[in-house]
Amino acid sequence: MTIGAGSSNAYLDDAQVREIVAAALEALPVLDQRVLILIPDGTRTAPVPQMFRYFQELLCPQVKALDYLVALGTHPPMSDAQLSKLVGATVVRGRVGKTRIFNHEWSDPSVFMTLGNIPADEISALTNGLMRREVCVTVNRLILDYDHIIVCGPVFPHEVAGFSGGNKYFFPGIAGPEIINFTHWLGAVITNYEVIGTGPTPVRAVIDKAASLIPKPTWCFALVVDDEGVSGLYFGKPEEAWKAASALSARKHIVYVDKPFRRVLSVLPELYDDLWTGAKGMYKLEPAMADGGEVIIYSPRITEVSYTHGKLIDEVGYHCRDYFLKQWDRFQHYPGGVLAHSTHVKGLGTYDVSTRVEKPRIHVTLATGITEERCRRINLGYLDPASVRLEDWSGREAEGVAVIPRAGERLYRLDRSTA
Repeated sequence: MTIGAGSSNAYLDDAQVREIVAAALEALPVLDQRVLILIPDGTRTAPVPQMFRYFQELLCPQVKALDYLVALGTHPPMSDAQLSKLVGATVVRGRVGKTRIFNHEWSDPSVFMTLGNIPADEISALTNGLMRREVCVTVNRLILDYDHIIVCGPVFPHEVAGFSGGNKYFFPGIAGPEIINFTHWLGAVITNYEVIGTGPTPVRAVIDKAASLIPKPTWCFALVVDDEGVSGLYFGKPEEAWKAASALSARKHIVYVDKPFRRVLSVLPELYDDLWTGAKGMYKLEPAMADGGEVIIYSPRITEVSYTHGKLIDEVGYHCRDYFLKQWDRFQHYPGGVLAHSTHVKGLGTYDVSTRVEKPRIHVTLATGITEERCRRINLGYLDPASVRLEDWSGREAEGVAVIPRAGERLYRLDRSTA
């Protein structure tokens, strides 16, 4: 059973959010138990301080331990100052009072435990025959120290899984590299264009299967939010809470346009520190772009491609899916997550092996602090961010030109009924 409420045209006030949290926690058998809550990092819009406050108020008095694990995936670890901003309380050496806040130390192989393997036959069934190989499922062993694991995070349209949230906080949130690379490359082979903002997907099926191997009770607070407030909050088993939240996200976070964009200035918010995270400004616009159109990712503050994977991306560059598939012997040793990111940024396209000509469907240009030389080297366009004047972009919708403020969380899609 799912507890919660939501609306695509109204926000829950503070009292309503607290009421849902209180009702959910009252239903949990956590008296004198150890509880671990998985939370997003700073690259997601989420009311983490509000939820943290309610968990500390309502859960702390009845449990033996209440700690938090930041589901970083492969994002950089957060400092005490960053964690303090994230949870809205002063964090000192990873603690707020007795409560500990852990970074997911994904770069340390010793933090992982193996839950089991998903057999090749089952992978084939889950992916509709697209892939057939055994997948090893590993996860942060910290979960073994707790009696209950609670996911708390937002749900948005997502380029790999269709919608984010739910069990995705385990895989890739606190997962080991094999299942991260497998699921991301699976999503890339299907393509962002086909996956993003769609319901149950093969990637989600693999994620949910992996989560079924977790040997602890798991629960989920799934939020639907934007920068103005909380539209929905649902609690239950991760699959159930995610299903309710993704249905609302589909109504809240997808914008349908009557005709495709020809040129878009995608203005990133300060959530994103590198292109690895800020590339959502491309993912969320690709389905609404006209053939031959251009997405300009605008963020002068971004000076790095990826703080984690930059070296590999410099080697690989940005290319369409078929560039890799048709040269698989050359690229198969690279991590699937890196190749997936590359294809998602470049978008749909073709590659002719005989002529070695790659033809992307649309053009992607960076107006960031990343140098022109590096942009050219990694196969992306360059625009001097100092030359961008936002006023030059406004009022040009009739020309197919648009500026998208706070890009990266709302998905834009062509309304096929008017196309």
